[in-house]
Amino acid sequence: MMTMPEIERCLRQLRLSGVRDTLQTRVLQAQGANQPFLETFSLILQDELDRRQSRLIERRYQQSGLDEKLTLAEFDWSFNPKLPRQTCFQLHTLAFIAAGENALLVGKPGTGKSHIAKAIAYQAILQSHKVQYLETDDFFHRYALNSPAQREVRLRTIIDCDLLVLDDLFLARHPRRRRHFAADPDPSALQTAPQRHRHLQSRRAGLGAYLGDNTMSTTILDRLMHHCHLLEFDGRSYRLKEAAEALARETNSN
Repeated sequence: MMTMPEIERCLRQLRLSGVRDTLQTRVLQAQGANQPFLETFSLILQDELDRRQSRLIERRYQQSGLDEKLTLAEFDWSFNPKLPRQTCFQLHTLAFIAAGENALLVGKPGTGKSHIAKAIAYQAILQSHKVQYLETDDFFHRYALNSPAQREVRLRTIIDCDLLVLDDLFLARHPRRRRHFAADPDPSALQTAPQRHRHLQSRRAGLGAYLGDNTMSTTILDRLMHHCHLLEFDGRSYRLKEAAEALARETNSN
């Protein structure tokens, strides 16, 4: 019979670190409760599965492009009572991913569209989906500077994921970037949206001007709106609210 150090060495060789980390605890637990062997062994295997799932989730989060782990529970629904809360929670079930549907979030700035999009994206990661979150204007700017080989790799990552979130889709914040892209649009980049039937966070204005092609913009919008959940966000700006609260705290502290 192997000693405990020998067992731990074997587990290390087999790359079963989840089992190795909890083995001592599980052995003592089994001895104290007179657990049957199969019950103890099943708990040990579950420890390994839990560790691997945790590592998978963290790896997919790091690869997703998300910069924060947001949830719908953290969202202040009372600030703008007219927001499409029920539909947001329906999207949060992720049924639209399996159905191959889109979601288009439109409305005033600062009303929570990005928070909702990120929360749904993070929930998808927790459910083991591959997610890509892009700040769209910045992505196309960087994409235009890539070599053909780099573009191929980047597009493959986007097309192969389960959930693609495009934040501020075709919202050209920087005119110089818009002119650069319109002057040299890459057809493969423009075809990404028609190839995807996933969740998109966007605004409507300026798509034709951004692409420099009204026909292409009409085609993309037609594809996006097919089997699409349209959520309209209206009301006051959370950003202005937070800025006012920060100013009030600073004033009171002085």
